[in-house]
Amino acid sequence: MDTRTGLPIVGMVGGGQLARMTHQAAISLGQSLRVLAAGENEAAGLVAGEVVHGHHTDLEALRAFARGVDVLTFDHEHVPSAHLRALVDEGFLLRPGPGALAHAQDKLAMRRRLSALGIPGPAFAEVSDAGDLTAFAEKHAWPVMLKAARGGYDGRGVWTVRSADEARSLVPELLDAGTPLLVEARVAMRRELSALVARSPFGQGAAWPVVETVQSDGINTEVLAPAPGMSERLTQQAQDLALRVAEELDVAGVLAVELFETADGVLVNELAMRPHNSGHWTMDGARTSQFEQHLRAVLDYPLGATDVLAPTVMANVLGAPETPAMRPDERVHHLFARFPDVRVHLYGKGERPGRKLGHVNVLGPITDEQRERARLAAHWLSHAEWRDGYRVH
Repeated sequence: MDTRTGLPIVGMVGGGQLARMTHQAAISLGQSLRVLAAGENEAAGLVAGEVVHGHHTDLEALRAFARGVDVLTFDHEHVPSAHLRALVDEGFLLRPGPGALAHAQDKLAMRRRLSALGIPGPAFAEVSDAGDLTAFAEKHAWPVMLKAARGGYDGRGVWTVRSADEARSLVPELLDAGTPLLVEARVAMRRELSALVARSPFGQGAAWPVVETVQSDGINTEVLAPAPGMSERLTQQAQDLALRVAEELDVAGVLAVELFETADGVLVNELAMRPHNSGHWTMDGARTSQFEQHLRAVLDYPLGATDVLAPTVMANVLGAPETPAMRPDERVHHLFARFPDVRVHLYGKGERPGRKLGHVNVLGPITDEQRERARLAAHWLSHAEWRDGYRVH
């Protein structure tokens, strides 16, 4: 595209917080980021200079948006795969492409491909009726993990099934609702990890340190970067595995490989082919943030350095059960007064229970004290109350 700056235009489908933070990175690179947002009040739509309103399930809206950009990328995996293929067939440039994205959109397709490549993961099977699940559990032991093959995220679309009676009750209900299903063996894991990498169309790869992710009700609440107590061997194994997945699936952009650490090494849990919650620490703690790196990768620029500037604790700001009476700007004021070193990233979203409203990064050694400071800061921003004896004066 001809632009005033002479630099390319990146189009990002989706107007959420990932697009918002990618826009921040684009500014410093001098790039133009155009956003396709479903509504005018989405997180990216509040800050991006070039916002087009349209829904990701509308092929004509996608087609019109793609005409105005040099390369199309995504802040979520929910664009219908048929639409993605149609855009490629019409000559538009998508990074990552539909062939790669299929493995982030469909967990069963992902499991089958990774298994064929010999990449370690839990035992799995497709579920067409309750008998499939029961037979799998009798072979691998109860309980088992039932998953929606498409559409689940942040703990949604995952069910722990403990008996044949539960299977007979739950599986038909989900299948009747049109939910494709798979079952996985429950993993005896030590903790959850994430290996974040990037790959360019040229084939260059880059890996950040492996991080530990802490989950609550299926939602990532905390990230420790780098993961404490990781041996050099296990770190190398996880990074090599993630880079191999990126290469084998022909990913262009950032790839998050969510992992289970077990007594025998690591197993792949899920894939995300975009900037990811487990990489938000890179905004303050790494030489190149995941958002800048994603732009570099989809534009096929050389990738940035991924070394750590400081160990970082990231904590998500999750909406309180009841919206506090104290206004958000007052909460920020009090937070900065108590913790002036905490790095705050808010997404401009309306508050509702459990919603990701932002995150905080606390730089420095990963200690119990630093982790508690990050938790306190995040909790204060969402709840307007200090836990464990902290009070506003």
